[in-house]
Amino acid sequence: MSERVLLKLGGSIITDKAADGIIRYDEIERIAETIARRKGISLVIVHGAGSCGHPEASRYHVNSGVSAENREGIFITHMAVRKLNDSIVRALRNAGVEAVGVQPLSACIADKGRLISSDYRQLECMLGLGMVPVLHGDMVMDCTSGACVVSGDQLVRVLSTSLGMQRIGLATDVPGVFSDGCVLNEITSTMAGTLILGDSNHTDVTGGMRGKVKELCYLAKAGIPSDIFHVSRIGDFLDALPHGGTRVRGDGNV
Repeated sequence: MSERVLLKLGGSIITDKAADGIIRYDEIERIAETIARRKGISLVIVHGAGSCGHPEASRYHVNSGVSAENREGIFITHMAVRKLNDSIVRALRNAGVEAVGVQPLSACIADKGRLISSDYRQLECMLGLGMVPVLHGDMVMDCTSGACVVSGDQLVRVLSTSLGMQRIGLATDVPGVFSDGCVLNEITSTMAGTLILGDSNHTDVTGGMRGKVKELCYLAKAGIPSDIFHVSRIGDFLDALPHGGTRVRGDGNV
């Protein structure tokens, strides 16, 4: 059986987060070509929204609750992220990867901003056919607040456990998690609580690096390690080689 690998592409590497709605097509094509050269893995891709979704979500205040007054923000935010997802899927398919976009808005339900139900049996079917599902941070309906933004990082946590992913990697625009100007080789779930981590420098309704580490710590406590590394090291991660980044693990696993 092929090794199951989940790769998260940070919004900051596939969009220009300093400008609303600017997609980095050249970077996406480079990533797609890197992925296409790797065979023998069963891959799921999740990507962030970057400047295609975060500004819209902030403008409509959808992460503070949705009512009749701002419900248009659900559609506007979803379509912004859908455009980015379509661009990534198209680049992957052009590179020879059997990618298909999957929309969390149609498959998930949340309560108080946290996913409580997600039917991803279709992903098992796709993986069985050698396809590469591509999901993204998205608007989802919320039992308490009407709707909310679910980050790609939260999806990473849910998919890693529900699909039994064997390796989990987050590609970002930085080499890993920094402390005192240096990249940490590893973070344990206990250690993470003592770190001072900043949010994104740009509009980010899901918490930036702090949000990433928080979600990965949930996995770490369940005995599932993960890695954060620079986008230029995606090939190394997919090849299971050292990537110079940060491993997030539980206190009892390596």
